[in-house]
Amino acid sequence: MTGRPRLARRSMVEAAASALLHQMKIETLHVDPEAIATDKGITVMAKPDTAEGVSGMLLKAGDEFGILYATRIPSRGFQRFSIAHELGHYCIEGHPEALLIGGVHCSQAGFASADPFEQEADYFAAALLMPERPFKKAIDNYAAGLAGIEALAKACETSLTSTAIRYASLTPDGVAVVLSSGQSIDWCFMSDGLKQAKGLTWLRKGTPVPGGTLTERFNARPANVRTGQRDSADGLLNDWMDGERRYAITEEIVGLGQYAKTLTVLTCKALTNRVEDAEDEDDDEAMIESWTPRFRR
Repeated sequence: MTGRPRLARRSMVEAAASALLHQMKIETLHVDPEAIATDKGITVMAKPDTAEGVSGMLLKAGDEFGILYATRIPSRGFQRFSIAHELGHYCIEGHPEALLIGGVHCSQAGFASADPFEQEADYFAAALLMPERPFKKAIDNYAAGLAGIEALAKACETSLTSTAIRYASLTPDGVAVVLSSGQSIDWCFMSDGLKQAKGLTWLRKGTPVPGGTLTERFNARPANVRTGQRDSADGLLNDWMDGERRYAITEEIVGLGQYAKTLTVLTCKALTNRVEDAEDEDDDEAMIESWTPRFRR
């Protein structure tokens, strides 16, 4: 493959990250991407003067590879993600051939790019730094919502936004995570549990933050975002995504400070893919059936 894929191959690159973890015999929740790079003979170095918008670089000179990561954003979670992102470009089939023709590839990590190569490296990085099995197990240690995402971000030493996206991908609960800048949506990721609601309208990049929501009011005051304020309230999923039925949600918000963005977590207790919940429903139906009077015809 020498051209750019039309769509990011999420399942394939996440499987590649899992295969790398298996190869390295890593089974813990916390993963060290620098150690993995070193094991593969890749030199990793910080680059303080990286250009705006560039999170890192993958370099090739002869048979030698190197990774440079930006330090202008003082978030260790983002820096680790940037290193893992470059590892993705190194490991994913077709990336080195397509991206290193000139020996250097500059990246934009953090789910900010529409380029399918960058998206694939982002999915790889998330799967590498937040391994599916231990991450799913850790999800069950916390109530659904922002507090659980923050706890997992700390445990994995990952950024809050990348953890939120991974959380939405793996949680059985009804959750959507939304990133916004002012009154504009940057992205939205929904869990499979939430997708059970029929008739939902997907929130697209660049569309307005829905009117009347707590997030709209929160973002109307830039100081809330700049100073990392928080807020929460009860609301309706339909106010965000329409739908055929009305679902109650909890809307939790945190301003991301210097990033000038807001992370919103929408949690719907009525929507879930948890097996035990389905079993409870079956038990309830069986109990109702057992207590239902039977009449002779």
